[in-house]
Amino acid sequence: MTLDLAHPAVARSIPFALYIVILAIGGEVPDTAFDTRWLYPVQAGLVAVALAVLWKHYAELRRPGPTSALHVIAGLVVGAIVFVLWIAMVEPWMVFGEMGKGYDPRDGDTVNVALAAFRIAGAALVVPVMEELFWRSFVMRWIDRQDFLAIDPGSASLKAVVVSSVIFAVEHHQWLAGIVAGVAYAGLYRLTRNLWIPVIAHAATNAMLGAYVLYTGRWYFW
Repeated sequence: MTLDLAHPAVARSIPFALYIVILAIGGEVPDTAFDTRWLYPVQAGLVAVALAVLWKHYAELRRPGPTSALHVIAGLVVGAIVFVLWIAMVEPWMVFGEMGKGYDPRDGDTVNVALAAFRIAGAALVVPVMEELFWRSFVMRWIDRQDFLAIDPGSASLKAVVVSSVIFAVEHHQWLAGIVAGVAYAGLYRLTRNLWIPVIAHAATNAMLGAYVLYTGRWYFW
């Protein structure tokens, strides 16, 4: 069976699938085998390559339509609000299990600059594009109609927003914060009809979180 890379669902799923597969592999490799922290640059790099190769199939990013400075500002503000809520939503009932050790880029007491830079770049530049293409452009609209490209983002149903946000949350350790983030980004997509706006919001959230983690040493947020 030949995989049709041009199929809208396939093109939006491949980068996400790559990310999840490498994440799963990293969870199975013992830390004693090699420094598994370097899997993240590989993970982000491969996803970036996949996005670049498939870019011609992402019309909503290549030809997003008119937007305004107000929309961009709204994206940045929503991203900042999600960041604040994300670091606040850490009560035991708000997370799956316990907060883990996270991604610690330190070698001894010194932060490995390369690891930290790769982590922030991947989280702020690659992950938002990959996840918004998959969760908002594809999954949210597909819930309403399998021919999801025919759905105007502004007409996505409340059911589609809620269900896609709940599934999105399962991907994250902080499930409640994940639902809030999913609804916020989906709301931006519905409001602006421009996928770049939730991408900007998502990028702002992740960039702020990265700066916060490096400043506070609360690696479990990574």
